[in-house]
Amino acid sequence: MSLLARLAPHLPYLRRYARALTGDQRTADNYVRVTLEAVAAGQRRLADSLPPRAALYHTFQAIWCSTGAQLETPDSDGSRTGGPANRLLRMAPRSRQAFLLTALEGFTLSETAQILDADFDEVERLISEAQAEIDAELATDVLIIEDEPVIAADIEALVRELGHQVSDIAATRREAQEAVSRKLPGLVLADIQLADGSSGIDAVKDILARESVPVIFITAFPERLLTGERPEPTFLITKPFQPETVKAAIGQALFFHPTKSVAA
Repeated sequence: MSLLARLAPHLPYLRRYARALTGDQRTADNYVRVTLEAVAAGQRRLADSLPPRAALYHTFQAIWCSTGAQLETPDSDGSRTGGPANRLLRMAPRSRQAFLLTALEGFTLSETAQILDADFDEVERLISEAQAEIDAELATDVLIIEDEPVIAADIEALVRELGHQVSDIAATRREAQEAVSRKLPGLVLADIQLADGSSGIDAVKDILARESVPVIFITAFPERLLTGERPEPTFLITKPFQPETVKAAIGQALFFHPTKSVAA
């Protein structure tokens, strides 16, 4: 199998990353094309010390950085104002790269450091800076659906630490319905098994029937969500959870959730 054939399964993901990085699919595809041409012509050699996918991203990074990233501009009509694309473009390029490689592409901190030719501490700093920007920009009202008072209090503390407001804490599906009728949240953190035997999944379905909001499930029963049925658990955290995992998921859920376009 040729080198380019081995790289082919990774190209859709590289295109996704390039689009998020540059803010434009045509620009992104140009960078991907140049990367593949450079590899095919032997002008750029993939790093032998990295797995093929990481090595491909490493080469792409080198080419993107060597151009000075001159082509990244938001849509001229301003139609994406407030959306993920413009939020990303307002980030410093280095922080943007570290954030996307970990949050969007799923690379570890060590892999990200190798892709960026950075050390581990720098990558941690870059991601912290990106996370701080996200938290400051995307502060919202959060509904917590959790029947264990101690866990609910822990989650509430994490949410407030990130600068968000807790609109309500619901222990049952009915309480969640009542909370949403009073105020629609901008983010939902939900357990699955609730106090009266009702389901957090059903509570979330009720909310999503009214409005599309980002949802993070925090549960000791992840298998109940991994069924292929909606609501799809884009963000699923297993109990007992690590505070930093919850914080990162909140930032990512808010950042990548689609937003309504705002006309110029």
